[in-house]
This record gives sequence, C-alpha cells and structure tokens, in this order.
Amino acid sequence: MSRHLIPRRLAFTAAASIGAFCLSVLPAAATATPAQIATSKTNGVTYLKSLQAADGSYAGAGLSNEWAFSALAAAGTAVVDVTPGGDATKNARSVYRTLLSTTSWPSTTPVVTDYERAALNAYAAGIDPSRVSASRNLIGDIYSYWQTSEPGYFGPSANFNGTVFAALALGGAKTQAGAQRIPQALRDSLITRVRANQHNDGGWNYSKAEGDPSQLGATSDIDMTGAAMAALCVSGVPNTDTDIAQAKAFLKSKLVPGSGAFNAMFGVNTDSNGWAVSGLNACGINAQTGDFLTSAGKTPVDFLIAQQFNPGGGFKYLPSDTAPAAYASIDGLRAVAGGGFTSTPPVPTTSGATQWVAQGTLTSGTATKLALTVDDGAGNLKVCSVALTPTGTTTTLGTVLDAATGAATPSGCVTAVTPSSGTGTITTVNGKANSGSNTWKASVDGSAFASASRSKVINAGDTIALRWGA
Repeated sequence: MSRHLIPRRLAFTAAASIGAFCLSVLPAAATATPAQIATSKTNGVTYLKSLQAADGSYAGAGLSNEWAFSALAAAGTAVVDVTPGGDATKNARSVYRTLLSTTSWPSTTPVVTDYERAALNAYAAGIDPSRVSASRNLIGDIYSYWQTSEPGYFGPSANFNGTVFAALALGGAKTQAGAQRIPQALRDSLITRVRANQHNDGGWNYSKAEGDPSQLGATSDIDMTGAAMAALCVSGVPNTDTDIAQAKAFLKSKLVPGSGAFNAMFGVNTDSNGWAVSGLNACGINAQTGDFLTSAGKTPVDFLIAQQFNPGGGFKYLPSDTAPAAYASIDGLRAVAGGGFTSTPPVPTTSGATQWVAQGTLTSGTATKLALTVDDGAGNLKVCSVALTPTGTTTTLGTVLDAATGAATPSGCVTAVTPSSGTGTITTVNGKANSGSNTWKASVDGSAFASASRSKVINAGDTIALRWGA
C-alpha cells in the first residue's frame, strides 16, 4: 500500500553533526505540565531549525522534511523566520514556495499525496495553497484526482490514505481569512467515504476497507486512526459524533498504562503516538485527561516528552534509540504543541515579513488551474481542475466554464453551459435549467452562494463552486 505520506517508517537517525543534540532525555512523568510542554516546544523548534539545509531548503532532492512546517507553526514559529545563519534571503518559506512553483515539481509521476502534503505544509508556512504562483494551484492539483467512478475518493481508492489527506488538506487549509474554501457538498462526500472505511474496532488503516468484510474486520492502525479522526473533524464532524467516539475507544484500548504510549502495529514509537495525538488535537480532545490518562497516571503526551532529547530537542523514534530521528521529531513536536496536521501560520517576527504570501493576479499567457465543483442539487457532485491560459489579470466564470468543457481533469465536469457566450445570467449547466427559485448559483472561496453570471470576476487561485437550488 502507498505510504507517500508516512515518512516515519523510515526511522532514520540524524547525521553525526546533529548527534551533539543527544545530551539527555527527560524522565517519564505524570501528566505533562505547561512548563514541560513549553520547554519541549522551545527545544523541539531548535532541533527542527537544525534540519534546514544551507540553501534554506527542507525539501527537494534527497530531502523530505517539509512536514517540519506544520510542527513549527503549531509551536508558534513562523516558517519565514527560519533562516540558515540568519540569511533572510534563504528563509524556509521563500525557498519552499520557489520549489513548489517549478514545473518539474513534484516529479514526472506525481501522486495525489504529493499535492496534499504540499498544501498542508504550504498553509502552515503562510503560503496560500491555491495561490502558490501564477502557475501553481495546489487545491486545483488535488481536485484533478477526484474519482468520478467512486465519488468521494481522491486518487486510487485502494490507497485510502490519499482520500484521508485530501480531507485534511481541503478542510484544514482554509482561506487566509480563516473560512472553509470548499463547499459543504464536497466535505460531505469526503466524510461519507471516511466513515465507510472505519473498521469494526473503531479505527482505520491505510488501505481501502469499504465493502470488504475481511478488511473491515482487520485490526486498525494507530497512525491512520489519528489521521482519519482529524479528517472527519476538519470536515465539520463534531467530536461527540459516534464514529469519533468509537475511534477514541480504539485508541484507548491500545494505551500502555506504564508509559502512555500507544501499542502500534510497528510497536511503541514516537510517530504513531504523534499522529494519534494530532488526531485528538484536531478534534479538540484533550490527550492528557479522561480516557487518555492511564491507571498509572501517564498520558500519550508524557510518552512523547520522554522520547525527547534535551536540551537538543530531537525525538527518538523507538524508546531504545540513542539518537534523534527527523520525522519522529516533527511528529512528536507537532503533537506536543497541540497541532493537528496543519496549523494557521503564526505572525512573523522578521521585519517586513507578512503572515501570508500569495499570487495576487493571473498572469496573461501563463497556464494555470482553477478548482471547480458542480452540484446539481440531486446528489450528483462533479469535481475537477480546469486548465486555462488567461489573457489578463482576471478571468470570468463564463470563460472558466467554457474551458471546463474541454480542459478539465477529470473530464465531464461541465458538458454545456447556457448562455454559451456573453455576460448574462447562467440558466443551464449540464442540461439542468433554472426552475422558479431553483437556479444556478456560484460561490468563490466559501463565500455565500449568489446568482451565477458569466461575467462574474474570477481571480487567481479562486476555488469555484456552482450549485443548483433555492
């Protein structure tokens, strides 16, 4: 099964130059205090800063540490403030944005999780994921993996993790104003698929289980349970929901009383604990009280802090390890800091740096993508990425819909629009016409739906939703 988003299995040790950080490990203790958590965050940030390459990068050839951005943001450190040797021209955010903007990124054979990982970490870094550059729209990239034959799945359904991380990215990477950018109909479709893959024991695994009694009856994975819980919660499911309660019960059943660790498929380890705690964090569930305070007075956060070297700040993967691992340190810090799988970027301390960077306008002659959903009001949701080459700094809804008839991925999102030219009100889409108060309405970036007209202005990176109804 695909593990594109599951770096911790590598469990590599840090380079010798980082070995100096392995000075001492905090002893396990009862419920972690605010002071302990604050120290863990401070030292953890120091370690993650040490992973930055001399050119400012965290990702690229031979590197895949951009998950550090989600941990840094959760710990209150702006990614733009992270620089090699104080060289602000090589700050981590700018270098990452440049990487994402290159035509060769991510590879010649990309998968949906490449774009989901990038969206979650770009958001945490303060890069609007739908407006990375004139040519890069990560939300549009994710939309292109919608499965028309299995609505609600993104990427091959057998690799269920691609759908879970689609929900995390599309629901977690909000607009700069903090609004949900995707329509409720799409969130509901994702929720339905995540629920359908929940195992009988209350958890989830990386592969598809829906419709397969043997898979639904298989033992769940700690890590994916945390991610799937978070996917439901960022999509709007409350933490009082029955499926969330069942997931909590599964995690509780895997607690090791003496340490607060979760007994994972691959044994007790930092990454599994980190993902489980991040899932609880995303759902607003305290990982240090109630169900997650063991009979011995230990919690999952206690275990994570006991895995951390101090003052170096790195986390070891296994309790028996003698050096920190990069991925374990990322997963551990993000969880201890209270983060889910992404976080709103902190306000930078660097003079002149802004909380967000984003492509402000379309660039004439530069090909781009726009994310589009079409909801006919009868349960037939279509999702696609529309490719077009603008002729100005903005475009129109009519132009986008015209482009979608022949340049959408997946195809079939839009087959016909009436009127087919001009600037008037849209009366028919895909053969479904306005009828009384039930008309075609449009929304951009989660705004209120309003009457759809061909002349509606569309800007760079807009996430467009069409809906038929009252």
